[in-house]
Amino acid sequence: MSRQAVETARWALEEFGEGEVGEHIGIAVTGADSATHRFAADVPGYSGWEWHAVVACPPGETTVTVSELALVPADQALQAPEWVPWSDRIQPGDLGPGDLMPPEPNDPRLDGDELSEFGLNEALTRWRKGDFGPNSAMAEKAPLQCNTCAFFLPFERGFGACANEFSADGRIVHSRYGCGAHSRTRVIDTEAQPTQEPFDDEGPFF
Repeated sequence: MSRQAVETARWALEEFGEGEVGEHIGIAVTGADSATHRFAADVPGYSGWEWHAVVACPPGETTVTVSELALVPADQALQAPEWVPWSDRIQPGDLGPGDLMPPEPNDPRLDGDELSEFGLNEALTRWRKGDFGPNSAMAEKAPLQCNTCAFFLPFERGFGACANEFSADGRIVHSRYGCGAHSRTRVIDTEAQPTQEPFDDEGPFF
């Protein structure tokens, strides 16, 4: 594989300017004086595709020329992805206005028309481990916790709602969560601190 051929092929694809050109992944000889160089492609909407650059160097010549450029699908790009049931594809936050999502038959989160103990414990665990739990990055940096904050509206089992519009407003937070907008937060005004009289080190000492 000629280094000049690889560099020329890459240069041509980059000049083409239709997408990111990745690493050189292979070469296929297509004739006595031509070859196809393959490069990884990072093009939105074309997962599994790759760049092809056909280059040629006739007998007796030392300069490689580019004959053709193309974005083509690799074998895996033409295969249908493995089927995943809709119930397993849906993610938290996917529900939008007008969408309907009935619970699964015998959903363990429900006990008839009420939330089951399993469903409640699952939710409490999720909240405790989430962004508003006691071990979150925000809570670890906070000097004060929600259980002493006037903006904390307590529920049960160590949780409540935040009523501070500048913090976790309307979110369920753990009582040991915390942030810098606690109702008892105070900031020392450095400008209000008394200043010392300047000392003149060039003046007389007596």
